[in-house]
Amino acid sequence: MSARLVLAAPESGSGKTTFCAGLVAALVQRGLRVQPFKCGPDYIDPGYLSLAAGRPCRNVDSWLLGAQTTRQVFAAASADSDLALIEGVMGLFDGYGALDEAGSTAHVARLLDAPVVLVVDARGMARSIAALVDGFRRFDPRVRLAGVLLNRVGSARHAELCATAIQTYTGLPCLGYLPRDAALALPERHLGLIPSGEHAAAREVIARVAATLATTCDLERLVALAQAAPPLPAEPPVVLPRLRSACRPRIAVAQDAAFSFIYPETIELLEAAGAEVVPFSPMRDPGLPPDTAGVILSGGFPELYAAELSANSTLHAALRAAHTAGMPIYAECGGLMLLTEALVDQAGRRWPMVGLLPGTSAMTPRLRLGYRSVRALRDGPLLPAGAVVRGHEFHYSRWEAPVALPAAYAVLDPTGQAVAEEGAQQHALMASYVHLHWLTRPEIAARFVAWCVAWQGAEHG
Repeated sequence: MSARLVLAAPESGSGKTTFCAGLVAALVQRGLRVQPFKCGPDYIDPGYLSLAAGRPCRNVDSWLLGAQTTRQVFAAASADSDLALIEGVMGLFDGYGALDEAGSTAHVARLLDAPVVLVVDARGMARSIAALVDGFRRFDPRVRLAGVLLNRVGSARHAELCATAIQTYTGLPCLGYLPRDAALALPERHLGLIPSGEHAAAREVIARVAATLATTCDLERLVALAQAAPPLPAEPPVVLPRLRSACRPRIAVAQDAAFSFIYPETIELLEAAGAEVVPFSPMRDPGLPPDTAGVILSGGFPELYAAELSANSTLHAALRAAHTAGMPIYAECGGLMLLTEALVDQAGRRWPMVGLLPGTSAMTPRLRLGYRSVRALRDGPLLPAGAVVRGHEFHYSRWEAPVALPAAYAVLDPTGQAVAEEGAQQHALMASYVHLHWLTRPEIAARFVAWCVAWQGAEHG
């Protein structure tokens, strides 16, 4: 499969996800098998793209995964598709730092040798939009900017004015537009878009966008641009470490409206390592699945479902009993919040939680986000002491603990020096605000499964 196209933008909020989901749906309606991708660390946008495509969206992140693994993920996921559509992250050239392109949409586009179409919010602009586009065209000649899509235009005449200026001054074609219409907007909340699974009208919004693009966008030309991308060299498959054991431990993974932030590769790696992965709901299920040998509490929005989570006292008791018995438990961001003594929501209300971690998780007005490089401070269910792994943070809450547990990680600066400590580790319990993409170190899954096998053997031996 060689047909591929990147949708980028000058900045966040330009409408990339709306355009990308609508285009995916419109092309699927035309009989194409479209594989969606999302640049960067993101759990929410891929939900809309998966919904539009009818197949899982994959993340491609050149900082988290590195160049080769990024190409491997792309090759494996797009092998049986007709066209790959890759949604960018933030602005086209925004990456790890002011002078470091790693993790940027531009870097991914170059790694995949893919043409780029720029989605521009045209509100309040006409001729000036050409200057903006021309700046992006000239900034890095290695990035093949192939066209422009206009978002939130006031009228067909407004779109024509912008398109004429762009074509005349930059030589780039304007391939279509979306009008300024609230009915075409995907709903948002404090961490970005509302996850598609929560938004009952998600399909309707995507369908409206797709229908609009069928009349305002040159879909044939977009497909032709994607098909003009040159063939990519063959990539070897990612090696998935497998545990050599006759035991197939059952690992319970939190998955519901409150806990939905998990990369599909995490599940695939656990299964490849020999585990049986069983989803459960911390909101609704009275306990862990039968014969559970390990627990993963993924990230999400526990603050929005604090009442339901707080009321599920039988599950709290089950998690406490599992920890007392030494069962491996890994909690990430929202999962960490669940394990504290209480969650304090945006309104200041205090909701009792599981209580395996001292103190509270309290919502704050400050967003903490960014890439993180961390080093494991001691042997644990995911990593051996001293192992370095890359991840990311994205949360508004703060863990306020009166008693400090041993930290899980040392946070490293770009030079590799430790500048802070993060998370907690107590026996087989590991909790942290840092989200991990397990393909950064595929052996994480095999190690977690091995800990679960060892616990199961000790428990029933």
